[in-house]
Amino acid sequence: MRIAVVGGTGLTGGHATAALVRAGHEAVIVARSTGADLLTGAGVAEALEGADAVIDVTNAAAADAASARTVFGTMTRNLLAAEQRAGVRHHVLLSIVSIARLPHVAHYAGKLAQEELVQRGPVPFTIVRATQFHEFGEMMVQWNLQGGSATIPPLRLQPVAASDTGAMLAEVAARTPLNGWFELAGPDRLDLVDMARRTLAARHREVEVIAGWSGGFDASAAGEVFLPGPSARIAPLSFSAWLRALGA
Repeated sequence: MRIAVVGGTGLTGGHATAALVRAGHEAVIVARSTGADLLTGAGVAEALEGADAVIDVTNAAAADAASARTVFGTMTRNLLAAEQRAGVRHHVLLSIVSIARLPHVAHYAGKLAQEELVQRGPVPFTIVRATQFHEFGEMMVQWNLQGGSATIPPLRLQPVAASDTGAMLAEVAARTPLNGWFELAGPDRLDLVDMARRTLAARHREVEVIAGWSGGFDASAAGEVFLPGPSARIAPLSFSAWLRALGA
């Protein structure tokens, strides 16, 4: 199959592209660097010519929930319109577990807008709601780093490997659309603060990690908010195994 990966130059997009190639598909990377701009729609229809399916792993930064809904909404409308013109038969969206519980968080508001548009859109779809990636602790450190310390929210997670997520997206894209969604998670339940400290140790970085609400998260994100439901599909790579690979 010819499968387009929108956002294919990013972390998850790179894993999805590699998985598609391993499975014998033709992977087409759609991104600004390849001449396609989702915000304006320029070059998107041309990039999707002949595509059987699209994997959407796009991302965008926004200051607040309203801005995020606008940006993600614009990109998704342009993408779905281009898919309809190109005759794409399956739209696969990467989303996030539990975003409906935290609609005030800017990024999650944007992802919710994406989901709503995809579910109402003209192209058959599957939504893969993944938990946070193993890299999330280190990402939070980078976002909240001040001097030699970083405040990390004490979130309870069941993180999944970005490589496993990319492989799942590639697998789903070649299937019949669900016109629905499912959840994907890793095998272990962990604390984000501990994840950050263990990742920093594996990277041999000396940063003081302080537990506290930060990065747009408050006490409404405590407890089991970020955990997947009992029917979630469980990916194989554990956080500990991922950490060991960092030092390989």
